Amino acid sequence: MNKRGMTLRPYQVLCTICAVGENGSGPKKGKLKQVADTVRQDPDTPLSLRCNAGDVYVYQDPGTAEDTPEGRDFNRKRDLDILQRMNWAPGTTLPARTIFACVLKQIASVAGICGYDKAGSAAWRGCVKARRGYYEQGRKQGITALIPARTEKEMAREKRQSLKAVRAAKQVTIRPHILLCAVCQFGGGTRPPYKEDNLPELLDLILHKNPDVLITMTRSADWMMCAPCPNRAPKLNACVNVLGSGGLSNEKRDLDMLRLLGLTFGSTMKARALYRLIFEKIPSTQDICKRDNATPSVWWDGCGESNMQLGRASYAKGRRELMKKFARLGK
Repeated sequence: MNKRGMTLRPYQVLCTICAVGENGSGPKKGKLKQVADTVRQDPDTPLSLRCNAGDVYVYQDPGTAEDTPEGRDFNRKRDLDILQRMNWAPGTTLPARTIFACVLKQIASVAGICGYDKAGSAAWRGCVKARRGYYEQGRKQGITALIPARTEKEMAREKRQSLKAVRAAKQVTIRPHILLCAVCQFGGGTRPPYKEDNLPELLDLILHKNPDVLITMTRSADWMMCAPCPNRAPKLNACVNVLGSGGLSNEKRDLDMLRLLGLTFGSTMKARALYRLIFEKIPSTQDICKRDNATPSVWWDGCGESNMQLGRASYAKGRRELMKKFARLGK
C-alpha cells in the first residue's frame, strides 16, 4: 500500500468521475490521470483533500497552483461546497476507495457545484463540462469504473481453498462479531453452500462433525471465514464494504463483543463452549451492531441502522434454534 498517499483538491475527485463519463476510461493526462491510475493500482491509498479554506484551516491551504481557469473565488467556493456536501473538514484524509464511494453516493449532480444556471456574472459561470452531463454519466458507471471488483473466478477459487483449510483445521480463526452474523444467517434460513463467506459451513462443521473445534479471535477480514467475500481487500486482509470503510465499524463491533464476553483478540475456546457463552451474554444484536450515524459516514451501515430500535429478528430466531441444537450436543 502507498502509505504516503496523495494530496488533491476536492474538485479533482469530481473531475476524475467526470472524465470517466466523458470518455469511458477516465482522465488522459496530468494530475487527474495520476489520481485515477493511483486509485486503480492501490484503491486504499490515503487521499488528503486540501483546499483554500483560510480561517482556522489555513494550516492546510495548498495555494492556487492547481486552480482551474474559472478564477480564484470560484475555485475556493467549489471546493468548500464539495466538502460541505460530504460533511468533511479541509484536510480530511481517507482511503481513496472511501472518498470515491462516498462522493458517488452523496453527490448526484455537479449542478450548483461546478456550474450554475444563474451565474450572476462571468466570474461564476463555472466549468463548461458541468452542463454536458459527463459527471452524471460517470456516476452511473459506479465505483467499478475506477476500482475493478473482485472476479467471480478469484472468489470461487478462494472459497474452495479456504473451505478446505477450515474443514481440515484443528483451530479456526475468525473476527469476533461475525460469529453473530452466522447466527443471523442461520435464523434467516441460510445453509451451505453459501457463496460469499464460510460462516454457514462453520456452523455445519460445529453442529455435525466437530463441536469442539477451537475458535480463535482474530482481527480484520480473516482469510478462513472471509476469503470469498466480494467486499474483502486481500492485500490488506480488510473489509471494504459500507462505502469502503466497513472494517472501521466492524472493528468496533469486534471490540464491543469481546468486552461483553470477557475475551480478547487471541482468545481461543472450543466452539460449543464459545457459542453457549455468546447465547448467554448476547441475547440481542442491538448493543453491538446499532449505528446512528447519518450516511455517508465511515461508521454507518445498513445493519447498524436496522438495529437502532430492536436487535435483528433473524439473530433472535437463530439464537433460539441454535440453543436447542447445542443443548443436544451435550457438554
